[in-house]
Amino acid sequence: MEKMDILVVGGGGREHAIIRKLKESPRCGKLYCAPGNGGISRDAECFDVKADDLDGMVALAKKLAVDLVFVAPDDPLVAGMVDALEAEGIAAFGPRKNAAILEGSKVFSKHLMKKYGIPTAGYEVFDQPQAALAYIKAQNTYPAVIKADGLALGKGVILCDTYEEACDAVKSIMEDKIFGASGSRVVVEEFLTGPEVSVLAFTDGKTICPMVSAKDHKRAFDGDMGPNTGGMGTISPNPYYDEEAAAFCMEKIFRPTIDAMNQEGRPFKGCLFFGLMLTPNGPKVIEYNCRFGDPETQVVLPRLKTDLIDILCAIREEKLDTLTLEWADEACACVVMASGGYPAAFKKGLPISGLNPEGQRNDAVVYHAGTKYENGKFYTNGGRVLGITALGATLDEALDKAYDAVEKIRFQDAHYRKDIGRPAAKTE
Repeated sequence: MEKMDILVVGGGGREHAIIRKLKESPRCGKLYCAPGNGGISRDAECFDVKADDLDGMVALAKKLAVDLVFVAPDDPLVAGMVDALEAEGIAAFGPRKNAAILEGSKVFSKHLMKKYGIPTAGYEVFDQPQAALAYIKAQNTYPAVIKADGLALGKGVILCDTYEEACDAVKSIMEDKIFGASGSRVVVEEFLTGPEVSVLAFTDGKTICPMVSAKDHKRAFDGDMGPNTGGMGTISPNPYYDEEAAAFCMEKIFRPTIDAMNQEGRPFKGCLFFGLMLTPNGPKVIEYNCRFGDPETQVVLPRLKTDLIDILCAIREEKLDTLTLEWADEACACVVMASGGYPAAFKKGLPISGLNPEGQRNDAVVYHAGTKYENGKFYTNGGRVLGITALGATLDEALDKAYDAVEKIRFQDAHYRKDIGRPAAKTE
C-alpha cells in the first residue's frame, strides 16, 4: 500500500482532530501542519507558515513534496488556496474559490437558496446603513438578525432585541467595520426558532454523503447566555435530528444545494457544512460553511469508522459513490476549555497542567486549539485552548467522561461551560 504524505493547513482544534484521524489510516505517511500549535506538534511536524499565506503554503507543499494538501480553514479556501495549489500541480482537498463563496458571501448563499427554492429564512440585503435601519424599523419585528456579508471568524451575526440595538449593530458592522470589509454589506434576516443542528457532508460535486449530526453550543456561558463564541462545546448525535428530518434535508436541502452549485458552474468538492434550524415549519438553512466546522469536527470524526484517506481520494477522483461510510454507534462529547475573558480580551502564555508529555490524557482525547509547546511544557496561546473529547455508549456517558477529564486539567482562569449537552442535550 502506497503511503501518502499530507500537509494540513490550519492550527486549531479542528485541524488537530483531522490530523489524529488521518494518523489512524494505514495509508498515512508523513504528516505536516502549518502553522499548527503545541498539541498538533506532537502528532505532526509543524511549520511557521500562516494559514492564509497562499504563496507561502504553495512553496511549503512543493518543498515537502507532499501527496495532498488538506485546506481546513475558511479564509484560505475563500481566498483560493486550492486553486493556487492545483495550478502548481499539487493535489488539494477543499472547494475551489468559486465554490467556497458559499461561505465567503452570505449574500451569495441567500440568493442561491432563494433562486433554487432551498428552505431558509426570509431576508433583504443592504449596502447602506440608513436603508438597512429603515427596513428594520418598518418590519418592527424582533429579534432582528443582522449578518455581515463576508467571513467574520464565526462571529458575524448579531441578534437585536430592540431598534436601538439594531442601530448599534448596523453602525458597528457597516461604519465602524468591526469585521473589516466583510461588513460592507449586511443581510437582515427573519428570526427563526427551533433547535439548531450541524450536519457536515462529504461531496465530490456529484455524490453527497452526510456525516453524523452534531449540536454546537455557541454562547460563552451556561444556559446559552453571554456573547457568541467560536463554539464552547459539541455533542454528536444531535438528539433533535431524527430520520424524518434527515430524509427531508437530503431531498430539499443537501442534494439541491449540490445541484444548484453545479447549475451555477461552481461545482463543490470537499466538506460542506449545513447549519440548520428545525423550525415549526420544517428544517431551514441558517448558514453554509465551505469546510469542516469547529468544534463539530471534534465530535464527528471520532465516530468515523471508514478510512479518512480513502474518502479524500474518492472525492478527488469523483468516486465517492463507490464508498459506504460507516459510523460508530457511540455518542461523542467535546467540552471546550477557554481562556478567562474569551471571546473578549484574555491572557496567553499560562502553563497547563494535567496533560502527559504528548499533550493527552488516558481518560479522554485532548484536541489542542490554542496552545504552544516549549521546553517540554504546554502553555495557553489562544481564546479556545483545549477541546476535551470522549466517546460513550450513551451521550450521558460521553459527557461524564469528558467532564471528569476537564476537572483534572488546569490553567489560570480556565473557563468552560458546565451544561454542554445537558439535560440530554436539550438546552432550547
